[in-house]
Amino acid sequence: MAAADLHFGSLAVAEDEVERLARLLDAAERARAARFAFARDRRRFIVRRARLRAVLAEATGVAAERLVFSTNAYGKRALVGGPKFSASHSHELWVVAVSDRDVGVDVEYRQPGIDWRDLAAGLFAAVECAALDTLPEDDAVRGFFDCWARKEAFVKAIGMGLSYPLDAFAVSVTPEARLISGADGWNIEGVALANGYSGALVIADDGAPIEIVTRPSPHPRSP
Repeated sequence: MAAADLHFGSLAVAEDEVERLARLLDAAERARAARFAFARDRRRFIVRRARLRAVLAEATGVAAERLVFSTNAYGKRALVGGPKFSASHSHELWVVAVSDRDVGVDVEYRQPGIDWRDLAAGLFAAVECAALDTLPEDDAVRGFFDCWARKEAFVKAIGMGLSYPLDAFAVSVTPEARLISGADGWNIEGVALANGYSGALVIADDGAPIEIVTRPSPHPRSP
């Protein structure tokens, strides 16, 4: 059975928690965090990287600060020694999927007022754009973000990220997550993590339904 543990939570934490989490990062990550011009961006980076390390430390039994990562030619990170993982963040939400199979996860904040029609026309497959055009406006806005999350999850799963053309395959734009074409050997599931966000998980297909175990992070204190 294709199975994945899905960990998620808020990036909005108190400053003392940010300082504690920063100690889980390696030297390169701490240096990168220091280069952010805005405190909000620094906080989000530290929290998401530290939460990733904490999740993988729990899965492997290795101390979070001692985990070592590699990067492929397309920038996809992997944990040396496994397991497989994929991470995403948007606005104030982070998510990490862990599996013994190749996996991709994505979450997208449904940003109000975005010019989604131009973005879809420039990036999506023709069948996806046509499907969005048949929907009422509110449904089409949600369909755009659902589609975007599903496509991002797929290109993460195959390890190529946005270097892989988003119009080379097609996914559904309706509430049910489906891989329509160009994605043989993969399975998809929609994930609802928080109000106002779209999410999807793609995993190597073994012919069985995906089993997802959701593991929400404890509710954080306000920053």
